[in-house]
Amino acid sequence: MSTLLVSSKGQIVLPAALRRRLGMGPGARIEVLEESDGLKLRVVRSVATADLAGMAGMVKAPARGTPRRLEEFDPASLLARSRRGMP
Repeated sequence: MSTLLVSSKGQIVLPAALRRRLGMGPGARIEVLEESDGLKLRVVRSVATADLAGMAGMVKAPARGTPRRLEEFDPASLLARSRRGMP
């Protein structure tokens, strides 16, 4: 267990080994929870958001000239077809 020192500005410093182990770099956020027996610190991990509109058109099925059937997307049927020598 580490002991932390509170500065005159109310700041604390986490030991470097702990920061490395938790993957905390500059700008990392820590949530402080007050509990009946003391404080609990929790690293806030942000989840990257993705712009769904930017992903449009990334996956395209090759045109075969005929409508695709659901079984064409089933991995088991694809394996069976490849064993029979069918495209």
